[in-house]
Amino acid sequence: MSRSQPNIQDLFLNQIRKENIAVTIYLVNGVQLRGTVRGFDPFTILLDSPGRPTQMVYKHAVTSVVPSRPITIGLETVKQTEQQPDVRPPGELAATEITAA
Repeated sequence: MSRSQPNIQDLFLNQIRKENIAVTIYLVNGVQLRGTVRGFDPFTILLDSPGRPTQMVYKHAVTSVVPSRPITIGLETVKQTEQQPDVRPPGELAATEITAA
């Protein structure tokens, strides 16, 4: 039985949720949403914004999620991927090259 590894998206969203970090979510239509992540699943993000009801944002409409301050995500998980052979096509980024800023 293999142990599945959490993906970077889940690690990132869970960290900003746990630390209650304010974020800006950019949508494909150019709209910016600001608030804090209350929860997420494979398809949606729940966003709380001051003075507004909780919004459910569909991930397919999101281009990026930017935290208001730097965060640290499960680096031990990313380090595990460094030990695997590099079999990606030329020009493609490896998971270890993705950083949260």
